Amino acid sequence: MAKRLTREQKQEQAVVDLINKMFEIAGHEVTYNDILGVDNWFQQYTMTMKQSEEFRDWGKKYLINTFRMSAKRAENEMMWFNLQWGLKYSDYGK
Repeated sequence: MAKRLTREQKQEQAVVDLINKMFEIAGHEVTYNDILGVDNWFQQYTMTMKQSEEFRDWGKKYLINTFRMSAKRAENEMMWFNLQWGLKYSDYGK
Protein backbone atom coordinates (compact mmCIF):
# COMPACT_ATOMS: atom_id res chain seq x y z
CA MET A 1 0.00 0.00 0.00
CA ALA A 2 1.35 3.43 -0.97
CA LYS A 3 2.01 5.88 1.81
CA ARG A 4 -0.23 8.96 1.79
CA LEU A 5 1.50 12.26 1.22
CA THR A 6 1.46 14.90 3.93
CA ARG A 7 -0.06 18.27 3.10
CA GLU A 8 3.45 19.74 2.79
CA GLN A 9 4.49 16.99 0.37
CA LYS A 10 1.32 17.60 -1.65
CA GLN A 11 2.14 21.32 -1.82
CA GLU A 12 5.71 20.59 -2.97
CA GLN A 13 4.42 18.20 -5.63
CA ALA A 14 1.86 20.80 -6.74
CA VAL A 15 4.63 23.34 -7.40
CA VAL A 16 6.48 20.76 -9.54
CA ASP A 17 3.29 19.84 -11.42
CA LEU A 18 2.34 23.49 -12.00
CA ILE A 19 5.80 24.47 -13.28
CA ASN A 20 5.93 21.45 -15.59
CA LYS A 21 2.47 22.23 -16.99
CA MET A 22 3.36 25.91 -17.42
CA PHE A 23 6.37 24.96 -19.56
CA GLU A 24 4.25 22.45 -21.51
CA ILE A 25 1.53 24.99 -22.30
CA ALA A 26 4.15 27.62 -23.20
CA GLY A 27 5.74 25.17 -25.65
CA HIS A 28 9.10 24.82 -23.90
CA GLU A 29 10.77 21.41 -23.63
CA VAL A 30 11.90 22.14 -20.08
CA THR A 31 10.89 20.56 -16.78
CA TYR A 32 11.18 21.43 -13.14
CA ASN A 33 14.31 19.26 -12.87
CA ASP A 34 15.99 21.27 -15.65
CA ILE A 35 15.57 24.60 -13.85
CA LEU A 36 16.31 23.33 -10.35
CA GLY A 37 19.11 25.49 -8.91
CA VAL A 38 19.02 28.03 -11.78
CA ASP A 39 18.62 31.63 -10.62
CA ASN A 40 15.87 33.69 -12.24
CA TRP A 41 14.92 30.87 -14.59
CA PHE A 42 11.44 32.36 -15.00
CA GLN A 43 12.96 35.38 -16.79
CA GLN A 44 14.62 33.19 -19.43
CA TYR A 45 11.38 31.84 -20.91
CA THR A 46 8.24 33.45 -22.31
CA MET A 47 4.63 32.60 -22.97
CA THR A 48 1.78 34.45 -24.65
CA MET A 49 -1.04 36.01 -22.69
CA LYS A 50 -3.42 33.41 -24.17
CA GLN A 51 -1.12 30.59 -22.99
CA SER A 52 -1.00 32.22 -19.57
CA GLU A 53 -4.79 32.28 -19.40
CA GLU A 54 -4.93 28.60 -20.41
CA PHE A 55 -2.36 27.78 -17.72
CA ARG A 56 -4.24 29.71 -15.02
CA ASP A 57 -7.47 27.90 -15.91
CA TRP A 58 -5.72 24.50 -15.80
CA GLY A 59 -3.97 25.37 -12.53
CA LYS A 60 -7.18 26.53 -10.91
CA LYS A 61 -8.89 23.21 -11.70
CA TYR A 62 -5.81 21.30 -10.56
CA LEU A 63 -5.75 23.10 -7.19
CA ILE A 64 -9.49 22.65 -6.66
CA ASN A 65 -9.20 18.91 -7.31
CA THR A 66 -5.95 18.34 -5.44
CA PHE A 67 -6.59 20.44 -2.34
CA ARG A 68 -10.38 20.69 -2.39
CA MET A 69 -10.18 24.46 -2.16
CA SER A 70 -12.79 26.92 -3.32
CA ALA A 71 -12.63 28.35 -6.82
CA LYS A 72 -11.85 31.82 -5.45
CA ARG A 73 -8.99 30.55 -3.30
CA ALA A 74 -7.58 28.53 -6.21
CA GLU A 75 -7.76 31.64 -8.40
CA ASN A 76 -5.87 33.63 -5.75
CA GLU A 77 -3.25 30.89 -5.41
CA MET A 78 -2.70 30.94 -9.17
CA MET A 79 -2.23 34.72 -9.06
CA TRP A 80 0.42 34.28 -6.35
CA PHE A 81 2.06 31.48 -8.33
CA ASN A 82 2.17 33.67 -11.42
CA LEU A 83 3.62 36.56 -9.45
CA GLN A 84 6.37 34.39 -7.99
CA TRP A 85 7.22 32.03 -10.87
CA GLY A 86 5.22 33.10 -13.92
CA LEU A 87 6.98 33.38 -17.26
CA LYS A 88 7.34 36.71 -19.05
CA TYR A 89 4.72 37.57 -21.68
CA SER A 90 6.03 37.64 -25.22
CA ASP A 91 3.04 39.62 -26.50
CA TYR A 92 2.33 42.03 -23.61
CA GLY A 93 1.30 45.46 -24.90
CA LYS A 94 1.15 44.41 -28.54
